Formats: sequence, structure tokens, C-alpha cells
Amino acid sequence: MTEGALNLLSREVTLSMVAIPSEGFSCPHWRSNCLSPEGEQKLDIEHLGRASTSKPPNDGPLWEEALVGKIRTMSALQKSQALEAIQRHIREHTQLIRKEVPNAGLQELLAALNLELKQPLEKTFLFHFYGLILRECDCADLVRRHLAGLLELSHQSSGQREGIAVAVGIVSSTHMQEVWAALEHVGRTRFLRTVFTSSDSQQPEPDTHWRWAGSTSLLCYGQMAARAGAQILPWVDNIVSRMVYYFSCSRYDNILKTSFLSATIMLLKALRQNSTPSYKFSQIPELIQCLLRILQKEPNFLATLFREKIILVIVGLSNLRPSLKPMVKSQILHTCLQSLYRLPPTETLRSSLPLLDVAPDVTALYRKSMQALDLLLQSLISENKSVDELCFILQHMEPWLRSDSSHERQRAVQTIFLFLKYVVDYVGLTEEATPSMLGHQIGLLMLLWRDKEPVTQSHAHQCVYLLLQLLTQQKGSTSKFMYLNKMKNFEANARRETEMKFYDLVKVLDGNLTMGQHTQLVLTLLRGLCSHNHLRCDLASQLLLMIVEDHSIKAEQVAEILQGLFQELPSIIFKNTLQTVMQAVSVLGTQHAQETVEVILSLCHPSERQVIPLWKALASNTQLARKVLTLLYMKLRLRPPKELVRFTQQAELISLLALGTIYELLYTQEYKATVRWAFAGVLVGLLTQLHYLFELDVVDGISDYQEDVLDGKPLSPCRTCLEALKGLFWTTNYWEVFAYLKLLRGWELFEHMETYTEGVTLLARAMAHYDCEVKAVLGQAVISLKSSEERDNIVAILIIAEFLNSHELTQYMSRRTVDNFLSLGLNNPNQLVRAMSLKGLSSALRHPEKVMLLRNRLAGLLDGFVGPEPKDVMGLMEILGDILHRLGTQGVGATSLRIAQHLLQLFDNEQADVRGGAILLYGDVLYSGGKKYQQALKNHAFQALVPLLFHLADSCPNVVMKTKLTFLRCAILLKWEFRKELFGKLAWGRGLSAENDVFIYTVESNLGNYHQFLMQALTYLSSPDRNLKQAAMKFIDLEILKQDPDSMSRRFYSSFLEDIWELSQYVTH
Repeated sequence: MTEGALNLLSREVTLSMVAIPSEGFSCPHWRSNCLSPEGEQKLDIEHLGRASTSKPPNDGPLWEEALVGKIRTMSALQKSQALEAIQRHIREHTQLIRKEVPNAGLQELLAALNLELKQPLEKTFLFHFYGLILRECDCADLVRRHLAGLLELSHQSSGQREGIAVAVGIVSSTHMQEVWAALEHVGRTRFLRTVFTSSDSQQPEPDTHWRWAGSTSLLCYGQMAARAGAQILPWVDNIVSRMVYYFSCSRYDNILKTSFLSATIMLLKALRQNSTPSYKFSQIPELIQCLLRILQKEPNFLATLFREKIILVIVGLSNLRPSLKPMVKSQILHTCLQSLYRLPPTETLRSSLPLLDVAPDVTALYRKSMQALDLLLQSLISENKSVDELCFILQHMEPWLRSDSSHERQRAVQTIFLFLKYVVDYVGLTEEATPSMLGHQIGLLMLLWRDKEPVTQSHAHQCVYLLLQLLTQQKGSTSKFMYLNKMKNFEANARRETEMKFYDLVKVLDGNLTMGQHTQLVLTLLRGLCSHNHLRCDLASQLLLMIVEDHSIKAEQVAEILQGLFQELPSIIFKNTLQTVMQAVSVLGTQHAQETVEVILSLCHPSERQVIPLWKALASNTQLARKVLTLLYMKLRLRPPKELVRFTQQAELISLLALGTIYELLYTQEYKATVRWAFAGVLVGLLTQLHYLFELDVVDGISDYQEDVLDGKPLSPCRTCLEALKGLFWTTNYWEVFAYLKLLRGWELFEHMETYTEGVTLLARAMAHYDCEVKAVLGQAVISLKSSEERDNIVAILIIAEFLNSHELTQYMSRRTVDNFLSLGLNNPNQLVRAMSLKGLSSALRHPEKVMLLRNRLAGLLDGFVGPEPKDVMGLMEILGDILHRLGTQGVGATSLRIAQHLLQLFDNEQADVRGGAILLYGDVLYSGGKKYQQALKNHAFQALVPLLFHLADSCPNVVMKTKLTFLRCAILLKWEFRKELFGKLAWGRGLSAENDVFIYTVESNLGNYHQFLMQALTYLSSPDRNLKQAAMKFIDLEILKQDPDSMSRRFYSSFLEDIWELSQYVTH
């Protein structure tokens, strides 16, 4: 701070100081005079020149020199008499201090002292005179006595406080020890009384005589500092500590505020005049804290220059040594910015004023205060000319750049613009630092490019260019510097042109920012997506998309960026913003697929639905979706051995995260086609993953799952794998395979390691039967058979062995190739693989001559059904089933009809095992006749519908389960319209509602055949099984018959109405 500024600062601070009236302003050019070193001095003088009229303490009155000369000629006795006379006069004329002492009285007093002064006298003349005499006294006791008397005077009036302080300050220049002791005594005895009888409502008001003693003491310390000269340095820390003490312990009011500021200004001037650059002051931060407290207490309107003065004093103090710590500078910036930016908008500053006798020029006050703020920022950067300091200062602007109030954003961005312009023009940054935070600050400014205020938009653009200019200057890139100058003054005239210029600037940013800065820029744009301002959100999303499309995101940045996006994703409220962001994620995934998948996997547990939008974004194009699913499949196969996996690490296994994600994506519409494309790989991956989880013994919760219970808890790993396996068939519309296992309780086989292989075998059999991706799965199985992992070999051989019974197998693979793979399995170290390979080598597919032998054997076995009491029917059916399975699609021809007829007769057998076995085998027989006998078997299945329908109510649960499967297989064979819905009712339906729905599906799929169904149903009215009787009665619904459009059904109803009624009564009773 300049000497002229300090002189002006040291003048009296009063509440009435105002600026000269001037016109209003609309642009920040009125602050441009603080953008150069020459302007700094001009700023200080303009700000403070009209603040007061008193002179600085060191510049004595015109009469002082003559007065001092006469005092020095006086004897000790004369000095003592003069002091007594002046002291008496001051006590008698205390109330006159507020005004100028009458000239006649002064002349009389001076005449008595043999002194004559002709110049005009000031109102504190007597105190000044008093101090000069004491200063020239050699007797320490006399000085102490008169100082004590002086400080015992009333502290009520401002004139008396100022007079006491002037006298004390003058005396301290030669009697510092005595003055310090006198002030310490007053502080301990008088001041503490006022502290303990202060603002508590139960305490009486402190004596007005001593109420403002603290303010007097502050002025005394200020005067002491101002008049101490070179001896100030040893005393400065003690003086500052006392100033802080009196300010902190006194009752806060305007008198205290004014006194403290005046004292601080005098102290600052003294320090700048007498200190050396190497001298370090320890109490400056505490002094600044007191100034900040004053600033915080200022009302939210502008009526005085207190804000300007406080900021300028802080500027002066911040230049002292040692340099301020970052925490102190942070508090300064926070408080100063808050005090100025939270003022009402400039257009309402005047109307926000309270009623005042004289209305100040609010525009001038505002201008001066903002100029002081600019000077503060310039001072801070000049003390530490580094990019780190620049970022530190800009960091404190962030809350105001994000403010919802337009005028606060405008003030902040204007301040940044002037600050950056000063740095570019006058400050040479001393080091090539690359703080990543600079990218964040550039991002904040970019988000204001579509602010509703044109001035804010313009300055935001300029600020970004100035920051880039600083970076290019540091790097010494002349070409980029010239390019920036060409782009510097652009304004958007049309949307297309604006977007092009945005793109150009994005290119420049990519070339000038470090990776850390670039990452922070992107993270800032991500946080901008959550704004409630639609324009800002839209801008943030568009800039984000441009950055990603420019291929400027490096692989090392993907993790931090996606983690940042994941945090902000729930707070994005605008649909079009979210769409643009998801488009950017898609582009990012295309560029860095592997990194993107790995990061999204690590964001949270796959069951947490908030991560699904990111996966959906990666399915925006077919190729990317396939790459994503392929990567997940590869992650699924990352299975460390059990001995290398600790229990605490199980939840963190990448294969488990991939598993959970695949499970979720099965039910995501965007991945439906991709899952179908990757069906075989996903299937084999899930089967081997389940085996791996059994190896790890992670089986908790696999058998406790209930399909009809909604539970928010995540599934266990084993259960997740099993549900994913089931979901794979259901979501890809291979529901027949799912139903086959569901109705045979085959999925339960996967819940235990002991029955795992049975489950895989049954699943492969169902897939072969319904031709479910046989070619693709076979290819995956062949690959797995070559794997070094035992679990892969097991799954592969189980699938291949079952597929040998499919007639499609030879279309995809020659017999010789099959032989080679099965021979490979014979050498496998696993016993099961060797056994299954051997079984495959003996299959009918490899030995066609076995087909005829098995068919002949089958014809002979049928004779076992002939006779009144067939022996060992269960064993016979088991052998028949095994032969049918071995023949596979080779079929048994006409024999299938004979078997079907024999089995139909066993449906109502008294033994539950027999009728259950017959019903289950009947379903296999229906598909064993080949194309030639398919129609005949369909007709036979139609005859079996009603018996099967009624056996859904069988008293034996095992029979019911097998009946459900065979009934569904009949519906599939007959190609009913609602086959899938029928399965749903059979699998999960409960109660009368489900029964009625099954009846309805049966009837509606066979319109016009009621009479045949009813004829069959009548026979069950005499069944010894009560459940079958009741099922028949429910099926024979008289109202349905009465209203049936088929004439034959109505005639049947008319003819047998009486018999039906009689039978119904018999069954009921």
C-alpha cells in the first residue's frame, strides 16, 4: 500500500463519511482503474481523500513547534504548575470538549502560563498541550501521576476519548514504559468492571463514565504506535494483542468499530514506515480476524465506506511478514466476498437504505468497495505469483458462480474477469505449475456461457480465454497464443455458429489442459447436470458430449469420470439432459469398452438399480452391446482357485460382479437381442459358474429362495447364478425348456452339488427336445471340453452326451468329429468325463444298427402290458422310457400309438406311482412317433386331455406334478394359443381361480368339442377318488353348456340335464 494511501487511511473514521454523488453504472469499466500498478495509488487516494479532515498524528499542528520550544524553556516547577492548571481546566470544562474550547478561556490560561498563540486552535488542543508538557518532563513519577489522572477522566464523549488518546500517544514517544504501565493498570482495574457488568439483562448498565474505556484504550494504542517511531517494533506484538483483547471483550457498537479501525490504520502506517522486510509480526492474523468480524456485522446495505476501509487495511496488513497462512487468506476472501456479493442488486441499492438524514451516493460507495476488493485480489497474487495461488483465489469464487441469484453470479464473474486481466497484463507467474483444480474452475465458468444475463455470459467467455492465455503463456506456445487472440471476442449469433465455436474451444482445451485438469473440467460439467436451471444443464450435457466425441478422454480418466457421473445421476431432473448424458456414455463405451465395463462393475452391487441406466446406455448400438456382454462373459470366467480366495474377498470377486450384472441385464429390454445372440456363451458360463460357487462352498441361501415372496435383500451368489440360468431361458422365449424343468422340479437339482450333474443332464435333454440353440451350445461345449478346467469339461460332456440324441446334431457336426471329441474325453483325468465320453461312444447315433435292435426289443416289451395284472409295471415303464430316450429322434413309429394306448389305461390306476409314471411316460411317447405318426398322436393326446385335466386334482402331489408337465406337453403338441399362459397357471397358480383359468384355456382351445369333453367327464363322476369327482363336477358347468353356441352341446344339455342333476346331487352328498 502506498504512503499516500496510508496517510489518507489514518484520518478519522466516522459513520457520516460518504462519497461524492455520481451517475449510475452498467458495465465494469468503472473498476478498470485498479488494473495497473499506477492505478493502485490512484485508487487509494480517490477512495479515502474525502473521508475526513484531520491530519495524521506525526504531522503536528502548525503551532506545535513554537509551543514545544517554550515548553523546553520552562523549569520543572513551571511544567508541574502548567500540568495542574490544564488538568483542572479539562476537568471543569469536560462538556466543552465536544465543541471548540472558547478562545477567551484558552487565552486566559495561556497568559497565566506566559504563552501566546495566535493560530486557530483545535478542539483537542488542551490534551495535545498536556501531552507535550508530559513528554518533556524528566520526572517519571510526575508522568505516572498525571497519566493516571488523565485516564480517570470520563470516556463518554468522542472528543474526550480522542483527546486522551492524543495525549497518551504524545507522552509514549519518550515515556513508553510509563504509558504502557498506566494502560495496563486501567485495563486490570477499570475496564474489567465494565466487562463483567455488560450485556446480561439481569446486570445494571455499566457506568457511562467507563462504558467506552475500551474504545479509548484502542485509540491510545493506535496513537502510541503512530508516535513511537523506530521503537515501535519491539512493542508491536504487545500493542496488537491488547488491541485484539479490548476489541474482543468490549461491547460491540459503532464507537468500538470506529475506534478499532482508526487504531489499526495508525498502527499499519507506523509499521510500513518503520519496519524492515525481514521483520516478522506474530499477531497480524488475530488483528485481521477482528477486522473480519466488523465486516461480518455490517448491515446488508451501503451507507458508509467502512467496507472499503476495512478491505484496504487488510490489504496493507497482508503485505507484512510473515506471509499469511492459507487458512487466514481463505477467511479473508470468504468474508470480503460475502460482505460485498450479498448486497442487494445495484439497481435496488438505493431503495434498500434505511431512512437517513443525508442520503449517501450509493453508486459511488459500491464502486469504491468493489475496487477495494479488486485491490485485495491483486495484492494476494502479487505476494505469491503462482498458478497455485491463482487457483486458490478462484476457488473462493465458486459458491458465487453457482449462486441462484443472478446479481451474485454477475459480480463474481466480473471480479474474476478483472482479476485475470490484471494477472495476464501485469503479473508474470513464476512457476509452471499445473494444479488440476484449474480445470474445475474453467468448468464453472463454462457453465455460465448460457447465463440469462448477457454481461455474465460475455465475461464468462472472456475469463475462460484469459485462463487459457495464461496456460499458453506458461508453455510458451506462440501459435496457440495467436489462435486464442483470434477467438477471444466471439459472441454467439446463431445456434449453429455457437455450437461450432464451442467445439473449437473444446479442441483448444484438450490441447492445453493436463490430464488432471481435463478430468476436473469434466467432473465439474457432470456436477452442472444436476442444476435446476434447464439452460445450464443442457449446456453441461452438450459440452460433455462434445468432449467425449472429440476422443479427448484417456483410458486413465474413465474411472474417475464414470464414478463422478454415477454420483450425480440420481439428481438429473431434465429428461433431455439425461438422454444427452447417456449418449456421451455410449460414445465413451465405444472408445474405451473394457475400462468402461470394469468401472461400471465396480460402482455398486449389481442389484442396485441406479446403475442400470449406464448399462442401458452401452446397449445403444448392437456392436457395443455385444462387446459389453462378451466382456462380462470374460469377467465371469476370472475364477481364482479356492485356496487363493479368502472369505472376506468372496463378495469382491470380479466373477460375482459380472454374474450379478448378467442377471440384471437378462431383464433389461435393451439387451434382449444381445442376450439371444450370446445365449450359448452365457449358458455355459452360468453352468460352470454355479459349479465354481459349489467349489468355493458359497451355498448359503440357495435353497431358501421363494419365488412368490418379494424381498428387497440381494440374492446370494449361488441363488443369483441359478436365477440367472432360469432367466436366460425365460427372457429369450425358450420358455418350454424352462417349463420342462420347472414342472419336473428340475431346477431344484441345481441347488446341491450332489444332484448338479443330473440338473445339467435334464436341462440339456430339454434343450435337445425343443431344439434350443443346439448348434451354438454344442460349439461352446466343444470349446469347454478342451479347457484345462475340470468344471468346464464336466459341463461340456454332459451337454454333448444328451445332444447325441438330437437329430439336429449331425447337421452341425460330422460323426467323425463327434468321435474325436468323445475320444478326447476318454483321456480326461475326471472319472465322470471319462464315463460320459464312453457312454456317448456307445450311443445309437454312432451305431445305427442299435436302432433296429432297440425297436424290436420295445415291441417285445409291450406284451408285458397285456393281461389282467401286468407284472412289475414300474420296471417295465422305466425300461420303455430308457429305450425311448436312447432312440431319441429316431423314433419308434407305429409302436408309439400302442404304447400311448396302454399308458392311457393306467392313468386311473389305484397305485399313485403307477399312474404317475404312466402319465409322465405318456408325454415322452407323444413325441416318439416321428412325423409320419404325429397327427395320430395328436388325436390321441386330445383323448387324454380330460383325464389329464382331472388328474391335476389328484390326491398325490407327485402325480399332480407329472400331470402338469404332460398336460402342458399336450397343449404344446396341439399348438394351443395360450400355451405360455397355461404354463404360468400350472406352475404358480393357486386356488379356484387358477383351476378355472386352466379349464377356460382348455375349453377355448377346443371350441366345438364340449360334448366330447363332457362325455369323458361323466365317467369320472363315479370315480372312487373324491378329488377326481369334484374336478369333474367343476368342469361340467351347466350355465356354460346352456349358453354354448354349439347346437350339439345344447342338445346334449337338454337330453342329459336330468341325469346330470341327479349325479351332481349324489356327488355333493
